[in-house]
This record gives sequence, structure tokens and C-alpha cells, in this order.
Amino acid sequence: MSAMEQPYVYRRRELVEPDWRRLPGWRDVTDKEWASAQWQRTRCVKNVRQLRELMGDLLTEEVYADLERDQAERATMSMLVPPQMLNTMVPAVDAPMPAAGAEFSAAFLADPVRRYMLPVYSDRRTDWASHPHASRDSLHEADMWVAEGLTHRYPTKVLAELLPTCPQYCGHCTRMDLVGNSTAQVTKLKLAGKPVDRLDAMIDYLKGSPQVRDVVVSGGDVANMPWKNLESFLMRLLEIDNIRDIRLATKALMGLPQHWSAPDVVEGLGRVSWTAACRGVGLAVHTHINNAQSLTPSVAHATRLMHEAGVRSIRNQGVLMRGINDSPEALLDLCFTMRDEAAINPYYFYMCDMIPFSEHWRLSLAEAQQLQHAIMGYLPGFATPRIVCDVPFVGKRWVHQVEEYDRERGISLWRKNYRTSIEGEEVDVTSTDYAYYDPIYTLPESGQRWWREQRDEGAVAAAHAAELAAAAASRTASLV
Repeated sequence: MSAMEQPYVYRRRELVEPDWRRLPGWRDVTDKEWASAQWQRTRCVKNVRQLRELMGDLLTEEVYADLERDQAERATMSMLVPPQMLNTMVPAVDAPMPAAGAEFSAAFLADPVRRYMLPVYSDRRTDWASHPHASRDSLHEADMWVAEGLTHRYPTKVLAELLPTCPQYCGHCTRMDLVGNSTAQVTKLKLAGKPVDRLDAMIDYLKGSPQVRDVVVSGGDVANMPWKNLESFLMRLLEIDNIRDIRLATKALMGLPQHWSAPDVVEGLGRVSWTAACRGVGLAVHTHINNAQSLTPSVAHATRLMHEAGVRSIRNQGVLMRGINDSPEALLDLCFTMRDEAAINPYYFYMCDMIPFSEHWRLSLAEAQQLQHAIMGYLPGFATPRIVCDVPFVGKRWVHQVEEYDRERGISLWRKNYRTSIEGEEVDVTSTDYAYYDPIYTLPESGQRWWREQRDEGAVAAAHAAELAAAAASRTASLV
């Protein structure tokens, strides 16, 4: 069968660093400045005024107003976009630079990286801006803290949230409850303990928990932690006999690759990698890239330095989002580009979590299942990403592992085979159903009508309150 007869045609995508000087505010920026992590950090766009200083008349006043309104009425994450990431929006690599004004604004609004890094009010749903079951900590990670910032959700794995900041803030962040600055819609929670005390408590718990072998070191983003502090924590982890895998979670590998290319960071990563190899511990880096447009030579350079420093594997954990990567072509383009040009292994694509004001991004379970089917057979098996649903109170489940699926009302039921810290011994987790919900606007009219009736009757809010109360009672019982 010829290549042209296939639904998807493979082609190598040459990486290109878009010329940042095409944007008015960066016309005089030198190559040396662009390669500096410090310059990148200090030139992040944090508000509409700074975006206007960068873009000038390229964007219309309507776009600036649309973005301003979103920040005031919908945004759950404050604006923070590094130059590296902004430069991949409307890159003008495969096509001429759009003309200023309406033409550039249309390209900007349609851009996949812009869609999740700089959401505008007109992106959001007005019928169901949030799902009735949306919540600030949609995965209940804080409910499973065994020490502040240390989530013990799976039997043999923990998540260590070392800090609540990132070099960039993504609109769809699942940890919007804690990470970043407060917005008009969300007053963020704060970590109460001193950093040194919190890290000590995490180490103490892991030393006393021989069943834990795998630690995901995250935040926020570990790229925001001073390297000497991060290296110290990693070396302490490596002294614990039962820890056999350590994974560093950083979107900055794509959003701020200049950090991971800095000589002091590369040298430190080499020391940690060497120690891990001597002790037989797997050290991997997990990053978060959602569209092939984000991959540039700067990213490939950083990944090459990581591998040369001794990092065993660099894996990508993306998020499925409408308008960003919701087609087989977009997913396969991203996966092949990561493998071919940057030595990053496709690993997971998560369904977008049920946080407030995320409905315009989320796909239904049926759509996710169709995407998983469509990308099979093209990539090597070890590089074929699994599309997963991160089910509240359960964890990651492949999208085809659903127990029951009511497509009319968009309610899927899931089960698990282990107990978390919030469930008492009286709970039979192997036969308990846990629910996940499709975006309501993707349902047939009969299903949408059912949800409207529930909303009108107030039943959804009452059911959700009862669900949270039951969870809290279960957690209290398990701690007694």
C-alpha cells in the first residue's frame, strides 16, 4: 500500500527557531540574550500591558480587550509566558508573516500554543463554562497528602510537590488550586511549612515507607527551584534504599530550555545521574509538550545535554485539548517530531482534568478513545503514547478501561485495584464505582437537557456536596 493511501503520511519535521526579531518588542534582542535563562525569566509576559509592548499593532484592540476580560472573569492561572514559548506562537516558519492587524490577530487567536497559554474570554464556553462537578483540586491530591506537598496516591509511588511556582503558567493546570499567583477567580492556597521543614518531612516519610519505590519530583516546576536545593533533595532521595525510580517533572524543558542548557545545571544533573547509575536507580525527566510547534532547536539542544549528562530517559506527558492536539494528525506530528528530532519519548496524553472554566478544552471519553485507536500502528510500540483518564479518587486509567459508559449523559464509571490513604478498610475499592464526566456540550440534546434539569433543580450541587463530605469522612476514618 502506498504512503498516499494511508490516513496519515509520515514526514520528518525539521526544527527551526522562529526569528524572535519579527516581533516589535524584540527587534534588538541578540542571540546571546536569547540564549540566557536569566534574560528569558526577566522578560516573561505577565500582563496585557507587557504583551502590548511586545506585539504592538500586530494585534488589534479587540484581542487585547478579549484577553483582559478573560483575566478578570475566567482565568484560573495568572499570566506568565516566557519569550521562548511566546516565540512559537504564529511562528511564520512554514508561511509568510501575517500582516499586522486583523490578519495577524486571526492567526494569533487560531494558534494552538496561544490557545492554552493565553486563553481569551471568547475561547470559553458560555453555556457550560465549568462542569457542575468541576473542582479546584479535581484529583484530590491535597486530600492524600501524607506530609505537606507529598501525595501518596498509588501503592508504590508518591508525588513530591517541592514548590508552588513554575517558569510559565498554563491555563489548564490541574494544580490551579495551589500553583501560581491568585487571580480574580481563584485565591490560591499557600504551603504553610518552611521549605526546609517540608522537605525534611517528605524524606522522613519515605525513609519509613519501604513500600514506596518511585518518586515524582514536581511542583510547580522543578526548574524554579535553585539547583543546589534541588540537587540536595535528589541526593537525599538517592540515599533511601527503597527508592528505585526518580522522575523530574518540568515543562521548562520546552518553555524555558535555556535553564536546562545552563552549564551549572548540566553539571549538577551529571552528578545526580552518575550517583543514580552507581546505585542502580532510574533517573528520568518528564516534560509536557502539547503541539509540535513548540519543538525548536533550543529544546533539542537541552535534551541532548540531558542525555549526555546521563539521564536515562526523557518522556512527554501531554494533555489532550480541543484546538491544540485533538486530531490524529496533530498527535502523530508531535510524537514523531519528539522522537526524531529531540529524543523525547511519547508517554501519556491525559484527558484534561475537570477544573473550573476548562470545558472549552476538554474532550469526551468517546473522542479520546477514537484518538487512541487512530494513532495505533504508526509509532513503535515503545513510543506509542497511552491516552489516559485521570479519574478522581482512582488515578490514571487507559481510556478503554472504562467499566460503564453512559454516552447520552456523558457519565463514565471506573474501578481500581488498590486503596489510597483517604479510604478506610471498610471500603471495597475493587467493586466501588468512581465517576468521570464528559463536557456537557458534547452530549446529544437529550443528555444536555438532563443536565439542565439537574442544574435547575439544584440536584447536582447537592450530590457534589455529598460526594465531598463522604470523601472527607472516609479520610478522617482512615487517619484515626
